[in-house]
Amino acid sequence: MARGWIWAYEGYEPGKERLREALCTLGNGYFATRGAAPETPAGATHYPGTYVAGCYNRLTSSVQGRQVENEDMVNLPDWLPLRYRIHPAGAGAGPGPGPWLTPDHAYLAEHRQWLDLRGGTLTRRSVYEDGAGRRLTVEQERLVHMGDPHLAALHTVFSAEGWSGELEVEAVIDGDVRNSGVARYRELANRHLTGWETGTEPKSSVWLRCRTVESDIGIALAARTVASCGPERNGDHRAEPRQEPRAVHQKLMLPLAPGSDAVVDKTVALFTSRDPAIGSPLRAAVSAVDGAPVYSRLLVSHRKAWADLWQQARLEVPGEAGRILRLHLFHVLQTLSPHTAELDVGVPARGLHGEAYRGHVFWDELFVLPFLNLHLPEISRGLLDYRHRRLPAAVDAARAVGRNGAMYPWQSADEGREETQEVHLNPRSGRWLPDRSRLQHHVGSAVAYNVWQYCQATGDTEYLYSKGAEMMLQVARFWADSAVWDDSLGRYRIRGVVGPDEYHDAYPDSDEAGLDDNTYTNVTAAWVLARAGELCRALPASRCRQLLDQIRLDREETDRWDDISRRLYVPHHRGVISQFAGYGDLAELDWEGYGERYGDIRRLDRILEAEGDTVNRYQASKQADVLMLGYLFSPKELAALFRRLGHELDDETWRATVDYYVKRTSHGSTLSSLVHAWVLARVHRDDAWVYCEEALIGDVADIQGGTTEEGIHLGAMAGTLDFVQRGMTGLETRDDALWLAPATLPQLSKFRMRLRFRRHWDVDLRLRAERLRIAVPDSERPGVRVKLDGSAYVVEPGTARWLELPTDMPGGS
Repeated sequence: MARGWIWAYEGYEPGKERLREALCTLGNGYFATRGAAPETPAGATHYPGTYVAGCYNRLTSSVQGRQVENEDMVNLPDWLPLRYRIHPAGAGAGPGPGPWLTPDHAYLAEHRQWLDLRGGTLTRRSVYEDGAGRRLTVEQERLVHMGDPHLAALHTVFSAEGWSGELEVEAVIDGDVRNSGVARYRELANRHLTGWETGTEPKSSVWLRCRTVESDIGIALAARTVASCGPERNGDHRAEPRQEPRAVHQKLMLPLAPGSDAVVDKTVALFTSRDPAIGSPLRAAVSAVDGAPVYSRLLVSHRKAWADLWQQARLEVPGEAGRILRLHLFHVLQTLSPHTAELDVGVPARGLHGEAYRGHVFWDELFVLPFLNLHLPEISRGLLDYRHRRLPAAVDAARAVGRNGAMYPWQSADEGREETQEVHLNPRSGRWLPDRSRLQHHVGSAVAYNVWQYCQATGDTEYLYSKGAEMMLQVARFWADSAVWDDSLGRYRIRGVVGPDEYHDAYPDSDEAGLDDNTYTNVTAAWVLARAGELCRALPASRCRQLLDQIRLDREETDRWDDISRRLYVPHHRGVISQFAGYGDLAELDWEGYGERYGDIRRLDRILEAEGDTVNRYQASKQADVLMLGYLFSPKELAALFRRLGHELDDETWRATVDYYVKRTSHGSTLSSLVHAWVLARVHRDDAWVYCEEALIGDVADIQGGTTEEGIHLGAMAGTLDFVQRGMTGLETRDDALWLAPATLPQLSKFRMRLRFRRHWDVDLRLRAERLRIAVPDSERPGVRVKLDGSAYVVEPGTARWLELPTDMPGGS
């Protein structure tokens, strides 16, 4: 096995088990299961979890005397359990069976587990040894099938050394589960399942069905457990079923002796009532598991599906950075696979890997779609469709606060309503505090930006002139109706919002929530208004009339959009761009003092609140805010945006702004280091790698201190892939051309990727020693237009071209 494709853990460390479970999650875009030990029930050390994309349920909890609703991605019945114990025979065997063996038992002598990223399997090898020297080796491989999204399997081989007797194996589907994977949510209602039923089938399968409490989603799992023993692998070992109200068991008694292994295969099917083309989840699950091939054939088809996927999402980077990037890509593809394109789901910020953020959809597609656009654009389109289906809810939300247009929620789940919690718990103080992050209306700009970037990368004008236009125009309308004129400034202003920096949600000593003129919000709003006006002019006449009549848009309104897009206020102070109006008047924080006192000060908001203070008083940001503009826009495009707004953004001002906020950011979000690396690669190249490295190891080293075990950070993982794809190359897709402005780091100066650009499905791009090679496969399509450092090239089909990088890079296209 190639080391670059293996992610391994040696030994057993209970304190790190939940982190490993998250990073060893297996999924296929439809559902995913954490890498928990099948022998061990949920507890302080282990947390098994299985999650179906888009399967949510709403519960009401009592918090400080008030009723609070939360909608959660539901932890479904646990299909993993497979426990075992030995019944040794002969002298010294002792009465009765031995203990149920788990990695937590004192008999554990050896333990190792590894992910095969290429083949999409998780393998665990445990060796148990008792005081008499009797050893049991257990090697178990699992998969969640990438080809058939409803199937999963466990393949377990048991070997005896120094004893013979019987092995008792019990396979279970356990429906008595709760959502308890996040400590700070445990005071809240967490039982999402009800209506359990269990049963058996003539073909040796068992099943469990239930439904969610409020959303009434039907869920069914069926399992087939078979065994073979001895050198000839005799398969005539029938499982004995046993039903309980919330669980169903299959028990096997297998002969085991040295040189005569026992193999147990557990195959599971999972369906919900949201699945299309089924009569019922139960019938579908039983039929699927009864018809599933044996494990060896399942494994072959699963690996083929993964091989096809890796070919489409090819990204090669040498060394340890490349190994981590491959793990990141593995988890992105497990969460958002081609199966996802057929579902009504968004981008869950923590993947399908845990229960943090309740499985909600935030703005993380801003960091995910740019990568998918150039590899698997059908997934991007499906994720944009999730937003389009919820456009009516966004329009209703805007209307509810007296605005026109669409106000997308900061946190979305099933229905498209605002799912942001009203209160959140500070674990340091134990206090429940108001949550104002729903004022992050900039999520609407992210939706519009994603539509535009998808259409630029794919040339999908059909989408742009239909669903895409509807979303962009309604977001533009919201921003236009949010902007108010200020005579004293001679500018439009947007008030009462929260920017990407969630630390600042109000002015000091103010009872009113929100801030005025967040620069990121205003500049992205100006961008949306400008692009929406441009789109109106580009729409074909017939489509234009239809769409404008549909949303009742007239020329007077679009003229106002143009005016606002040129005169939105961008505050400055002391020669730098202000994060929001008044930011420069806030107090400076004693960064060194707090660092000495607390060590890790990423979550300054919690530290200060526990002290009776508030971060609203200080120039201290949780994450990149103003600097996010350098992530979204190339240097030239950002300068053009500022000129449109009546400001000159020269290199000196931008550099000063970057320096200013680098010193005042605590990086309480995993996205922050990614954005800083992206921006610094073009401003202070020598400083960028520190942040890039932090973005790379954010989850694998759990640098946020216990957050990864609750679910990986999908936006940050995808963002590191895009950092190589677009950040290092300066790649933009516009005007039917690839625009390049490389800004490579020494640590990432060699890589290769496969791109799917518009009509070309396999554009090969390699960077080697300050030279860039672009190869286009042979076809009857026109060549690929490339623009680099002011020069234009055409790479014809069936040819490759080496381009010398300018010596003054980095720069901007």
